[in-house]
Amino acid sequence: MTLTPVALTIAGSDSGGGAGIQADLRTFAFHKVHGTSALTCVTAQNTLGVTRVDALPPESVAAQMEAVVKDIGVQAAKTGMLLNQEIITIVANQIKALGIQNLVVDPVMVSRTGAQLIGDQAIASLRSDLVPLATILTPNRYEAQILSGVEEISTLEEMQTAAQMIYQLGTKAVLVKGGGMPGSLRGVDVWFDGQQLKTLVTETVSTTNTHGTGCTLSAAIVANLALGQDPFSATQAAKNYVTTALKYALDIGQGQGPVGHFFPLIQSF
Repeated sequence: MTLTPVALTIAGSDSGGGAGIQADLRTFAFHKVHGTSALTCVTAQNTLGVTRVDALPPESVAAQMEAVVKDIGVQAAKTGMLLNQEIITIVANQIKALGIQNLVVDPVMVSRTGAQLIGDQAIASLRSDLVPLATILTPNRYEAQILSGVEEISTLEEMQTAAQMIYQLGTKAVLVKGGGMPGSLRGVDVWFDGQQLKTLVTETVSTTNTHGTGCTLSAAIVANLALGQDPFSATQAAKNYVTTALKYALDIGQGQGPVGHFFPLIQSF
């Protein structure tokens, strides 16, 4: 019998289906990885934005994680929106207690446009409690500024400096994402794992429908880790997946649509 790879996402729900748990599970399915989840919060949102956020009790998040890991087991996991300090702390404790490996931390702290999404105490807990547990950390430019202390990231050299400084926080590898970078750096990512300092470049896709790209990238990395790839190869493959998904982004709603997670099905229409 062939064992089915299993991945766990610890994140929030996007009622519009473009990001969060919904995007993660679709991404896992695309990679033929069984997706499990621990819900941290419920959002009321669509392509135009978020109108309400309700956090789940931290104990509920912990119970979901324990239920999945103790029965099914997971080969890799990711964190997304954790929302507050209490949830971050209990998630970090459970990751250690349950022995979760191959952890990708998407530090959802600041949006791609620069809006802070969680409080300062939550950011401090994420930095001290969760980042040191990460196999790969995937901050965007604004999150990288906060975590590295680099005042402004607007050049490739500043992305590289930030990646090396963030690595000192204890993560095994850092991917500073360039989706929100200006000009020719848009979509260029920087990888640092203590030895390799790499620049990852794929073709630029011209679309305004980019909702959920960060969630999708981290979920694709997790899926590839669950399939047995090494961290750098998993990241390269994930970046290629997101690039293709952007080519088939969904023009739905009145605002920013999501990427096309299920592009092979769209191609067959």
